[in-house]
Amino acid sequence: MKRINEDIKQKQFKRVYLLFGEENYLKLQYRDKLKQALMSEEDTMNYAHFSGKGLSEGEIIDLAETMPFFSEYRVIVLEDTGFFKNAAEKLPDYLKELPDYLVMIFVEAEVDKRNRMYKAVQKAGYAAEFSKQTEQTLITWIGGILKRNGKNITRADAEYLISRTGTDMENIYSEVEKLICYAYERSVITRMDIDTISVEQIDNRIFDMVRAVTERNQKKALDLYYDLLALKEPPMRILYLIARQFNQLLQAKELSGLGYSQKEAEGKLGLPGFAARNVMNCAKQYTKEELEAIVRDCTQTEEDVKTGRLADALSVELLIVRYSAK
Repeated sequence: MKRINEDIKQKQFKRVYLLFGEENYLKLQYRDKLKQALMSEEDTMNYAHFSGKGLSEGEIIDLAETMPFFSEYRVIVLEDTGFFKNAAEKLPDYLKELPDYLVMIFVEAEVDKRNRMYKAVQKAGYAAEFSKQTEQTLITWIGGILKRNGKNITRADAEYLISRTGTDMENIYSEVEKLICYAYERSVITRMDIDTISVEQIDNRIFDMVRAVTERNQKKALDLYYDLLALKEPPMRILYLIARQFNQLLQAKELSGLGYSQKEAEGKLGLPGFAARNVMNCAKQYTKEELEAIVRDCTQTEEDVKTGRLADALSVELLIVRYSAK
């Protein structure tokens, strides 16, 4: 990101950029930053946008060979092309000899770094990976958005907001905008505002249900399950998320058994700090053997549904009842 910002500041652009990774918000933000720095919004003659798989490499190259009209640059944006996962025949060689007036911007969710296109971009331009941001980065970012709008939030409440919304920046930005409008003339965003306005992610509700199971609070666990069904969540997706949560508890238990500190375990689990702490605390309520048994039972439940021995909604309900019983 620093490299792209420096290129924009110095107005010295690479011939090709690849923006890839999990954090879609940042990819699109930097795509737009580059486009705005390279050309005016009104200039549609020297801008082209391609999206999706199955694009014609020949058509892209023909357009790239067309000189810009009354402009320093011709800009071509290509999104989710699949060129960086599957074989591209012509473009890798073409990237070696791009004309000086051309800037190509690829935006991809996934890339194979062994791919010829990826290696060609590295040689001819710049590949920037946009990963999920750390909890601290997100808290600072949220604080910055609020400050620009004349509002503040405590660190604890910013962390609480992330725990409800997840770490996707597009989703967080949407929720922060709603909070700014809701607070109106008030200068501080409170936890009550967050509970009133923000939409809690399904994964969080699943974890609340798992925590209720852990606490042997059967009524709460079943109520949360019925709420998810009322929201039209498929029972098999709920089962998948339950199994994933218990797998994370098992991983946390194993890491703890190997002597990892909570901070070290957070990195190994690949979860934000608040989520990792919740998982580590929840795992303490089980033995390793109990968690292994639950994970196996989740797998067996899925098989029972697929083979027609149990109905999907009933199978998940029975699983919850079994492990939340006192």
